[in-house]
Amino acid sequence: MKTHEYLKRRFKEYYKENIEKIPLVSLFNQREFGFIPWDQQIRMIRHMGFAKKELFITHLINTGPRHVYSSATQYETPENQDMKKKGYKGCDFLIDIDVDHFYTPCKEDHDRWYCKNCGKHGNGMLEKCPDCKELKLKKVTWICKDCLDVAKQEIIKLIYDFLIPDFNVEIENIKVAFSGHRGYHLKIEDNNLRALSSDQRREIVNYITGEGISYEILGLRKKGDNIFGFSRDTIGWPQKIYREIEALLTKSNLEIETILSDKKVFNLSQHFIENLLNDKKIFRSIIQNSNKNNWTSVSSNLDMWYKFLEPIVAKIGIEADVPVSIDTHRLIRYPGSLHGKTGFKVQELLLDEIEFFNPLDEQNEKLDPIVFVSKLETIQKLEIIEQEVPATNIKGETFGPYKLGDKIDVPHHIAIFLLCKEVAKTI
Repeated sequence: MKTHEYLKRRFKEYYKENIEKIPLVSLFNQREFGFIPWDQQIRMIRHMGFAKKELFITHLINTGPRHVYSSATQYETPENQDMKKKGYKGCDFLIDIDVDHFYTPCKEDHDRWYCKNCGKHGNGMLEKCPDCKELKLKKVTWICKDCLDVAKQEIIKLIYDFLIPDFNVEIENIKVAFSGHRGYHLKIEDNNLRALSSDQRREIVNYITGEGISYEILGLRKKGDNIFGFSRDTIGWPQKIYREIEALLTKSNLEIETILSDKKVFNLSQHFIENLLNDKKIFRSIIQNSNKNNWTSVSSNLDMWYKFLEPIVAKIGIEADVPVSIDTHRLIRYPGSLHGKTGFKVQELLLDEIEFFNPLDEQNEKLDPIVFVSKLETIQKLEIIEQEVPATNIKGETFGPYKLGDKIDVPHHIAIFLLCKEVAKTI
């Protein structure tokens, strides 16, 4: 049996067996739906609307799509093929955090790339071949607890360091879901935010990412030979920056020097680093006193302060996928649906469930996104069709690494995962 036919049948079975568990999103009949089938000749079937959940579920059972989406946008007639005639009513505010879009150290272990032009290959996250400089890279991207934890911490930081304190977003309006693959998406269902234009959404995204932040507007300035920092009493970014600086200054001199000497991050002069270490206690007392903000004891070089602050802002800011947030016609994965690259469920989470959620080994059955675990401990035979397949740790067990041509016996849920990742085929 062909792999895609097999997976399509399994996905159909899942939807048939979990009719009652598929949630109903808000304003359901105002959403546009999109589906990516297993037929690779069809990119996406969209511009569909469903008056009732039952019709939607029937469609899932009959078609078993590879990916399922609904719009963050609300329309008067979501099924209209002409975007201008759909009757735009507003759009939920979306923030997508996916480790595909930023570096994590674990990618050096489990992500692979192969240059189709010159044959060079290696590990890690690259955009172009280091030898021939071509962009023709075939990538095998993987997941592990470490990179998923990074994405989860970004979501937690986004909610509790930005959305609630800086934007006063109501907790009940925040919807979070594990994407089923390499990240999380967050949706804010608030009528004020739904009315925002794309440009207004970009302003919010720039704020939470720290993109284009103006230190002068925050209060950093040079007067004569003196450098004055911003006031720690100013809410928002100044307070966040001060907290990060204070956390740095609590470290030992050796730790601080090691951090600041990393040219890939800070690019500071040795003179600046030495001054900061020598005057650490004085500078710390200055930034802890809201009535004092003269930073000249460390340096009177304004450009050097920019180089000091920019990596700090980058660390504080959120690693969000900007195009997702500014698009007012964006489709997002439907909660409870299956992700075609893993076979995992798109799992909605309450805010108090996020911190201890572990998608690769979740102990709470109701939250577990790995839905193909067989109670009969079914073993399946597969053949590896990728040059190298990284080790996979799921449900406390490690499978692999594997190489091209390996014939393996794995549990049902691991077989589904490897087949969805397109690194194996059924035998």
